[in-house]
Amino acid sequence: MTAHLFQLPEALTIPVKGEAAEYPVGRIFCVGRNYAAHAEEMGYEVDREAPFYFTKSPTAAVLSGATAAYPLGTENYHYEMELALVIGSDVTRATCEEAEVAIYGYCCALDMTRRDLQLKERVKQRPWDLGKDVEQSAVFSTITKATDFTPADQRIHLSVNGDLRQDSSLSLLVHKVTDIVADLSKYYHLRAGDVILTGTPEGVGPVVPGDVISGGIDGLDPISLSIGASI
Repeated sequence: MTAHLFQLPEALTIPVKGEAAEYPVGRIFCVGRNYAAHAEEMGYEVDREAPFYFTKSPTAAVLSGATAAYPLGTENYHYEMELALVIGSDVTRATCEEAEVAIYGYCCALDMTRRDLQLKERVKQRPWDLGKDVEQSAVFSTITKATDFTPADQRIHLSVNGDLRQDSSLSLLVHKVTDIVADLSKYYHLRAGDVILTGTPEGVGPVVPGDVISGGIDGLDPISLSIGASI
């Protein structure tokens, strides 16, 4: 056995409804601007030709109910409520039918974003990493198996301290979940452990230490996150 100089953090595992075993998070892919109204509020027209992606490190993942420290280097930390899907089997260059079979389940997710850093880098045509790949910024609720949930026109919503901020429908996703998996599988050998966040509706905005975020998608377990002091 190879000796290691130090131990890396273990991958987060997400509970699965009805299962004793949990789902280990491998890679985290995210779809940008997948609701037309959100693209508009960010100053862009939505690209309907194909989805585009950014990533978060697996170590950014935390479970619903966590308290996450307000991150370093930002004065404009935003919530984004999203539907996430998790892959359960290997799939490459998939058809939409093959993509559907590869989806193991769904859950609520938060894509927390250092918006000021994202916008600063965007203006300079630089990658979004500083804005998006943030410690404790990928939040996941309990997974519901795909056999028990089919994305259609379910309500997706988010509140901060009980005040409703986002309220939309999954029917407004520009690129549907099977289209996303099929497209992403042109570029990656997708496998079990891969998690894909599918984009946020309009109404994104800032939070500060002491705020409590709560959100939900009809038919899935809800999600929550408390914002702690910066450390």
